[in-house]
Amino acid sequence: MLYFLTYVLLPDSTVLHRLLERCRVSMDFRTATKTHARVVVLGFATYPSLVASLISTYAHFHQPHIVLHVFSNVLDLFNMNLVIESLMKGGQCDVVKKVFGKMPVRDVVTWNSMVGGYVKNRRFFCALSLFRKMLSTKVEPDGFTFASVVTACARLGALSNAKWVHGLMVEKRLELNYILSAALIDMYAKCGRIDVSRQIFEEVVRDHVSVWNAMISGLAIHGLVMDATEVFSRMELECVLPDSVTFVGILTACSHCGLVEEGRKYFDMMQNHFRIQPQLEHYGTMVDLLGRVGLMEEAYAVIKEMPMEPDVVIWRALLSACRIYRNKELGEVSIANISRLESGDFVLLSNMYCSLNNWDSAERVRQMMKVGGFRKRRGKSWIELGDCIHQFNAADQSHAEMKSIYRVLEGLTQRAKLEGFTPLMDLVLMDVSEEEKEENLTFHSEKLALAYGVLKTSPGTKIRISKNLRICLDCHNWIKIVSKILNREIIVRDRIRFHQFEGGVCSCKDYW
Repeated sequence: MLYFLTYVLLPDSTVLHRLLERCRVSMDFRTATKTHARVVVLGFATYPSLVASLISTYAHFHQPHIVLHVFSNVLDLFNMNLVIESLMKGGQCDVVKKVFGKMPVRDVVTWNSMVGGYVKNRRFFCALSLFRKMLSTKVEPDGFTFASVVTACARLGALSNAKWVHGLMVEKRLELNYILSAALIDMYAKCGRIDVSRQIFEEVVRDHVSVWNAMISGLAIHGLVMDATEVFSRMELECVLPDSVTFVGILTACSHCGLVEEGRKYFDMMQNHFRIQPQLEHYGTMVDLLGRVGLMEEAYAVIKEMPMEPDVVIWRALLSACRIYRNKELGEVSIANISRLESGDFVLLSNMYCSLNNWDSAERVRQMMKVGGFRKRRGKSWIELGDCIHQFNAADQSHAEMKSIYRVLEGLTQRAKLEGFTPLMDLVLMDVSEEEKEENLTFHSEKLALAYGVLKTSPGTKIRISKNLRICLDCHNWIKIVSKILNREIIVRDRIRFHQFEGGVCSCKDYW
């Protein structure tokens, strides 16, 4: 009866959208089909946003034949592209892929919606793969295409692919606007070639703040704080005003190097000199900066004095610092203020209790994870060889050359121990035997990726690895020693920054 009254009183596309959404949530297939009929009767069957909503609904009910039938009613390419865009916004990548495959004709907008949609939904491998397919068609990529593909290369840290894409841009004589210039600077920085980022920065037009922001942020993730501040100083000379993003970059650079006084100076400058009001990101960076150097009470004071409600990222920054400095009280305050706990929050808290040898509390946290259905986020690392990207999970057994990889890893571990490496058992969350703890640490994903890099590359060449989480102290110490043993440069990009290992030391100076 409620549905009927809604139809009568508000028979517009917005209401139909809401009804279809309710059908998906309640798994009410019968009402979904009735709503579909109503869409047709009211003449909305070719409305792109409603078509996308219908497709999402039928895909939810595993009705692929109806999905394709609904899409076939969209007669012109313009509206088909709008459907593709709408589905991508809703994260329906697998559904879009099927719809895309059935399109009788595609233009550059179609391809851009697909490639850009994959990037926005963090399907970077799919974006690169589809871009390669696009190049085999008669449709020519434009600046929007390349902006998305460059972003995919940046997120993956895929240097070979990055060079290839950049080469294509040069070959096609693509004119660089500020968006593409900033994207290229960001891409090479995130692929570990900050030197190329600098070169591009010096060669392009720098009249837009985005170009400066990309350079400052790139230097920040490489821990080059003095270089970042120098670039910041040049902005005034070239009459470019910084914006809020600029200060996120410069404060991040200070945080990565523990420069508290400099961080305070820029935080004050942003407000009093440039009249930029701090946003959540700026407060979060200040909490991170103070927390990392152990100024826990000051970090907590920043949170309490914020004019807006602190978000989950800020509480997690404090929680992470509590784990490092074993501050049980503030750690529990942080957890209490995170409204929607995720596995990483439990892991940080459990880690903190383990570091205090408080096994009962650590076990209580693990039980909470178990009851809530939470699982520890798995470490994942990848290494690019040629144009192929090889991905590894912790304790992975899936790679075709796994036996050889484990053999190399075992050899490296034995040699590292002879050089004085000792596994950090305290980092393992579980109250288990020392042997089990060591085994747990041995097969972290970045160690597997490094072993594969050693197996497949020539002595003396650089090895570049990317990782989805922050590198742990055990792996960091191990890779330092391996870089000395092998006399090789090893570059690891973790979730927050780059680590350049060479001769037994790291560019982060053991602070990250």
